[in-house]
Amino acid sequence: MYINQQKKSFFNKKRIILSSIIVLLLIIGGAFLYGKSLLEPVEKDSKTTVNINIPSGSSVSAIASILKKNDVIKNEKAFQYYVKYKGASGFQAGFYHLNKGMDLDAIIHKLTSGATSYAFQITVTEGAQLTQIAAAIADETKYSKKQIIAKLDDETFINQLKKEFPDTVTNEVFNKNIQHPLEGYLFPATYPFHDPDTSLEDIIRAMVKQTNSYVETYKSEMKKNKLSVHKLLTMASLIEEEATEKADRHKIASVFYNRLKEKMPLQTDPTVLYAAGKHKDRVLYKDLEIDSPYNTYKNTGLTPGPIANAGMSSWEAALHPDQTDYLYFLAKSNGEVVFTKTLKEHNKAKEKYITSKNEK
Repeated sequence: MYINQQKKSFFNKKRIILSSIIVLLLIIGGAFLYGKSLLEPVEKDSKTTVNINIPSGSSVSAIASILKKNDVIKNEKAFQYYVKYKGASGFQAGFYHLNKGMDLDAIIHKLTSGATSYAFQITVTEGAQLTQIAAAIADETKYSKKQIIAKLDDETFINQLKKEFPDTVTNEVFNKNIQHPLEGYLFPATYPFHDPDTSLEDIIRAMVKQTNSYVETYKSEMKKNKLSVHKLLTMASLIEEEATEKADRHKIASVFYNRLKEKMPLQTDPTVLYAAGKHKDRVLYKDLEIDSPYNTYKNTGLTPGPIANAGMSSWEAALHPDQTDYLYFLAKSNGEVVFTKTLKEHNKAKEKYITSKNEK
C-alpha cells in the first residue's frame, strides 16, 4: 500500500514536471513567434507609399517613434532592439518613401542608404482619367480624393490657370456637357515635390504646366492641322484609350479622322465606358444605348472633351495620322489590331477573330 502511494506520488510529480515543461515550451514558442511577427511587414503585400521626414540628429528611439506613428513598423521597442542586434548605424536625416510592405531589414537599409531630395512624388500614368489621378494624389498627400476632384472642377481655380496658361487652358474647357474641365490636361509624368506641405493648387498647376510646355512645342503643328489644344487633347485621349501595346496609333488616328470626314460616328468603346463612369472588360450592346454626349455610338463628331490624358505617342498620332482608307479596326485577343476599309471586311474580321473565339 505504501509502495503504491510512493509510485503514485512519483508519477504525479513527473506529470507536473512534464506539464510545466510543455507550458514553458509553449510560452517560449509563442514569445518567439510574437517576436518574429514584430520584425515582419505591417501589411505584407502593401505597395502604398508612406512619406516620412527624419529630422537631423534623430536618435534611434525618435526614428522608431516616427516610423510607428506612420504605421510603417509594428512596435517601437522591437525596432530599437533589432537595430542594436544588427549593429546598424549611420541613419541619415531627410525624406524617405517607405511602404507598409517592407520588413525591418528593408527599412533599416533604406534609412542608412540616404534620403531623397524630394518630400513626395506623384506618378501620373498615360491613359489615366481625372478620378484616377485624384486617387494618385490622395495616396501621396494629406488631401482626400473628394477634395482633389472638387479643386479640379473649381471654376475660380480653373480661371486662374487660364490666366497663367492662356494658350493651353482656354474657354473650351467649359464647353457644354464637359464632365470635368481639366480632364486630359494633367500630363502623364512623375512629379517630385520638395515641400511636404505643397498646396493642392501647386500640385495640379505643375501637371498643367507640363502639358503647357508640350503645347508650346507643338503649337505650329496644331495651327497647320487646324487643331485647337482642346481638340488635340480630345483626339489624343481617344487614341490613347483605344491603343494596345501592339497597336499602330497613327493608323488608329487615320480611322478616326476618316470617319469624321465621312460624318460617321466614331463608335469607340472607351467613350461608352467614360459615359457610364465605370470600367468593364467588355462593352455590351445595352451599354451602347447610354444617353450621353460622350457616347460616340449615338453621337457624331468628337466627344465634348478628353476622356483621359494621353502620352506623347498619342499626341504625335493625333497630329500626324497615317494616310489610309481604313474606316474600321478591331483588336485581336493577342493585342494585335486589324484594320479594314468596309463594313463587310470588318464583320468578316470580327467573325474570325472575336465571335468564333467567344463561341469556343
